[in-house]
Amino acid sequence: MPHVTIEYMIMLPILILQIILFPLTASWLMNIWVDSRRTLTLQDAASHLASVMQQAYSSLNHETISAGTATFSPDLPPYIENHPYTGTATLTAILDPAMNSSKLLKITLTLRNVGTTVTSSAILGSNVIWLDSTFVSNSTNACVRAEKFANGTICLSFGG
Repeated sequence: MPHVTIEYMIMLPILILQIILFPLTASWLMNIWVDSRRTLTLQDAASHLASVMQQAYSSLNHETISAGTATFSPDLPPYIENHPYTGTATLTAILDPAMNSSKLLKITLTLRNVGTTVTSSAILGSNVIWLDSTFVSNSTNACVRAEKFANGTICLSFGG
C-alpha cells in the first residue's frame, strides 16, 4: 500500500492549490470584467454628453436664432452601477487663438467612489466660450446650458 500514500502526497497539494487558486482567479477575472464594463458605460455617457454639447452649439449658432438661453437634457443615467459621476470640461483653441480657429471642448467624466475617469471631445466653432461648471449626474437639474449673446458668441456650461 505505499503507492496509495505516494498518490495522496502528490494529489493533496494539487487539491489544496485548486481550492485556493480557482476562487482567486475567478474573483480577479470578475473584477477586470466589472471595471471594463464601468469604463465602457462611462465612456458612452461622455460621448453622449459631447454630442449634446455639439448639438446645443449647432442649434444656437444659426443666424436665424436670436440671443437667448436654452437648456438641453442629456438623458443620461444618474448612476452607473450605483455610483454617481461628475463631469468637467475645458475649452482650447485647436490652432493659434489669434487665427480665430475652431475650439476643442474636452469633457472629463469621473465615476465617484471608484475613480474611473474617461474623456471625450467635441469640436465647436470659434465663437464659443466655456463657463467653468461641474456636471453632477444624480442632480435633478443635470443639463447642458447654452446662451447666445447679441454679438453671436455662444456660452456653454453644465447646469444643475
